[in-house]
Amino acid sequence: MTATKKRVALCLSAALAVSCFPSASNAASGFYAGIFAGAADARNRIIDVDGFSKWGEPGFAADYDDPGFVGGALVGMKFEALPVRIEIDAGSADLSAATKGVDPDDGDETAASKLRWFATARAGIEHALGPATIFAAAGLAAAQIESSLTDLDRRLVDGVPTPWRMDPDDSFRDRSTKIGWVVGIGIEAALADAWTLRLEGSYLDFGRSAHTLNHSANNRCGPGGERRACAYRVENRLGLLRLAIIRRFAL
Repeated sequence: MTATKKRVALCLSAALAVSCFPSASNAASGFYAGIFAGAADARNRIIDVDGFSKWGEPGFAADYDDPGFVGGALVGMKFEALPVRIEIDAGSADLSAATKGVDPDDGDETAASKLRWFATARAGIEHALGPATIFAAAGLAAAQIESSLTDLDRRLVDGVPTPWRMDPDDSFRDRSTKIGWVVGIGIEAALADAWTLRLEGSYLDFGRSAHTLNHSANNRCGPGGERRACAYRVENRLGLLRLAIIRRFAL
């Protein structure tokens, strides 16, 4: 079991301690808003589809992860007639990870990913459990992610090596908003009056993005391969474990 899955699985067991809180209207219907903070685990993978960097090994993959912290805000609505909620949240983070493992033989290529913000829109169901409420939710996720692979080269001039320089033909950089999906579970309990405390674990998956190197097609994509741009795939995932304090508002 990965660290991300363990954190999400621990969410409910750790949160059962909230049973010591007083029973209140934590499952009451209406509008609510709150703030959250917690731990994040960004998990990234780059796949050398053609075996260009890891020469002759098509499909070679390298993982690079980064734990960190997140903070943000949420708003949502619970419905009186059904045990259903809808919620939107947004958070900021500074999650950066890199690896030279894409070309472990030479070590002159660095794959990196950066995540600066994320947001989700979810629908969920809930169930009262004594003084607490457990819930599960799923929906859409978005994040700004920058993915890159940088190749450094140098030459010998009169027997003296030149400084390392980036080779733009064998490098790529992409920063864009990625769309994916999110699923999560959590537990919350009333603190006092209209305040609620929540512990929640979520998993966000932004799928794969496609990239290329060897833009000029001056090299082959692996031994005996074609002279063309060589394909790469980058996968981005995010695990969250968040503590939130929420205020309910009467409508």
